[in-house]
Amino acid sequence: MATSTLSEARLQGGAGIGSRLLMFNFRSGKDHVRSLWRLPRIMAASPRLRVLCLAGFRQSERGFREKTGALRKALRGRAELVCLSGPHPVADAAGPEGAGPDPGPCPPEEQPRGWWFSKQEADVFSALEEPTVCRGLEEALGTVAQALSKLGPFDGILGFSQGAALAALVCALGQVGDPRFPLPRFIILVSGFCPRGLGLKEAILQGPLSVPSLHVFGDTDRVIPAQESMQLCSRFAGAIALTHSGGHFIPAAAPQRQAYLQFLDQFAE
Repeated sequence: MATSTLSEARLQGGAGIGSRLLMFNFRSGKDHVRSLWRLPRIMAASPRLRVLCLAGFRQSERGFREKTGALRKALRGRAELVCLSGPHPVADAAGPEGAGPDPGPCPPEEQPRGWWFSKQEADVFSALEEPTVCRGLEEALGTVAQALSKLGPFDGILGFSQGAALAALVCALGQVGDPRFPLPRFIILVSGFCPRGLGLKEAILQGPLSVPSLHVFGDTDRVIPAQESMQLCSRFAGAIALTHSGGHFIPAAAPQRQAYLQFLDQFAE
C-alpha cells in the first residue's frame, strides 16, 4: 500500500548557502503530516493571517480566485487570501496557463493578464527560455508595491507560476533594502521558477533569501518542470518543499491542506 514519505536532503546548486530542505512527498490520501511536524497548536481565536496572492500568467483576477477556491476553503479561519492579477492584458492564446480562443471584450476582473512579457514584439511569456527583454516588469513591481501599500498590511505572499517568480523577486528586492517591499513573514511559492533575463536571475541567486518559505510543485508539471521549482527553492534558507504527483495547479487535498496549516501555524499570533 502506498504511503506518504518524508526525506531530508542538502540543497544542491547552493554552494555556500547551506540551506536545509524538508521535503514531503504525498503518494496517497493518508495524512501523516501531523506526526512528522511538531509545532504548537494554535487556538481557534487567533486572528487570520492575511496573504497577498499573485496570479500566474494569463490568469484573470476572478479566474485566480476560482482556482484558489479549494485552498481558500482549506484555510478557512486561518488565512484571508487577497488575489491580484498582473497589470498587462493578455489574449487568451498568448501563453501556457489557460486555453480557448479570445472571447472578446470582458469585464476587467475577467480579463486574462500577465506580469511581464519575454518578447518585445508580442505579448507572450516563456519561463524556460532566455528572454531578450522583460517588458512590463517595472509596471508589475509597481502593481505589487501599490497593493502592499493600499491593501495591506499582509503577513505573507503566495505566488503561482509567473506570480511565484515575481513574489521571489519582490522578496529579493526587499532583502536588499527596496523600501517598496517590506519583507513578509513568510512566502508560499507554487510552481515557481527563477526568472530569467536582464539580471533578474542574478538578483534571485544572491542568496540565501531569509524569508521562511514553502515551495509547492508537481512531479508531472509540464509547464514548470519540478527542477525549475527546486532551483528556486534552493535560494531560500531553511526552505520547505511540498511535492505532489499532479501537474500545474495549486493542490489543496487533505495531505496538502495539513502541510499548509502546519506551515502557517508558525506565524499565527
